[in-house]
Amino acid sequence: MKIFGILNTQAKNVNSAALILGAAFLVSAVLGFLRDRLLAGTFGIGNELDIYYAAFRVPDFITMAMIIGAISAAIIPIFSERLVRSQQEAWKYFSNLLNLFLVIVVISCGILFIIAPYLISLIAPGFSEEKMALTVILTRIMFLSPILLGISNIISGILRVFKRFFITALTPIIYNLGIIFGILVFVPRIGITGLAWGVVLGGALHLLIQLPILFKVGFKFQKILNFGDPGFVKTIKLTIPRSIGLVASQINLIVVTIIASGLAVGSLAVFNLAQSLSRPIFSLVAVSFSAAAFPLLSLSFSQKSDEKFKQTFFPVFYKILFLSLGLSALLFIFRKEAVDIIYRVGKFGAADVGLTSACLGMFCIGIFAQGLVLLIAKAFYARQNTKIPALASIAGMLVNVVLCLGLVRLFSFSNPFQQGLINFLNIQNLQNIEIIGLPLALSISAIFQLCLLLIFFKKITKFSF
Repeated sequence: MKIFGILNTQAKNVNSAALILGAAFLVSAVLGFLRDRLLAGTFGIGNELDIYYAAFRVPDFITMAMIIGAISAAIIPIFSERLVRSQQEAWKYFSNLLNLFLVIVVISCGILFIIAPYLISLIAPGFSEEKMALTVILTRIMFLSPILLGISNIISGILRVFKRFFITALTPIIYNLGIIFGILVFVPRIGITGLAWGVVLGGALHLLIQLPILFKVGFKFQKILNFGDPGFVKTIKLTIPRSIGLVASQINLIVVTIIASGLAVGSLAVFNLAQSLSRPIFSLVAVSFSAAAFPLLSLSFSQKSDEKFKQTFFPVFYKILFLSLGLSALLFIFRKEAVDIIYRVGKFGAADVGLTSACLGMFCIGIFAQGLVLLIAKAFYARQNTKIPALASIAGMLVNVVLCLGLVRLFSFSNPFQQGLINFLNIQNLQNIEIIGLPLALSISAIFQLCLLLIFFKKITKFSF
């Protein structure tokens, strides 16, 4: 019962909520490093990790586009709006939404399960026939993940409205533990498919740990399945633009997968391992502060208080800016040491360290922009405006696609730009450096997207930075 009381802890303000989320993200990051170290040491930079990361792409696309979009754009603001009026009305909306979501996502994943071979041939056209067949198997197993993570992330959004940040902060930790269990226990017994079953286990644990607290804050299951409910209709209207924006973001990663599948073996693994090392700063700073601020921004807008909105938004904006810049600069300076310490084990050699650290350096350039894009987008969602972030995401996607194609081509032959970057990163002895163009493209497009959002945010809110 004492443990249950700890899990039900309520955060008092944005800073305490961000501290809880940040500490949990830090623990999750350590587990993420352990997970990736185990992956790198077990498989090395080769076909197996390329298969795993390619297989992960479609289920992750569904999770982000159908689920995270709904939570960020609609569920928290609409639930908060109803909670101000009536708790009973809020829970009725949530029950109906949860039931409808389950129906929609199960049908969607079932259809994608059937057409998985076609999807994989599109996103990994450079794979051999054998490599593609194994990717399809892993993808089909991992289609269970969007169902489990979808329900769990919707629950997380509601718990954050009730300031239960501690329990929601534990979910990424539990998720990583499930994947690590898959690497250590499933893989030795059933091979590479054990990675996929580890992802499914992590998703199941992600959901199960939150259910007791959901019932504790007042949820009671209701047998409602009403597609015409005004709350659901409003959710869809707000979700569609957000989902389009997230689709644009996911297309960026699909473009990366398509291009990397045609480069040297292991290129996709290098990209993903470098990205994994850059994500902790984003999660620790941007995700924790923006997630903590979002419910308060939504409530401020529901209460029509611009002053409260500004008092919440601007301190978080500057904290994300300065912390992201400082930490990403440190990571850039010590990028090779970080990759060497975390990944250099087993089959992961010196050349793999050099290429991964070069990609990590390119990711560091755009971390601050990604963090601020997340916060400003959430500020728009809190004001029930999902169209502008969607348009900015689409514009960023277009820029990224052009840059990905152009920079990979530019790094494929000797030229002044290529030589300048090689000297800047001190990677004179590395081969197959074309992959470096992909994280650089993502960083530049993130900065471009940030500039667009800042212009529109200032124009609509009339706030001065």
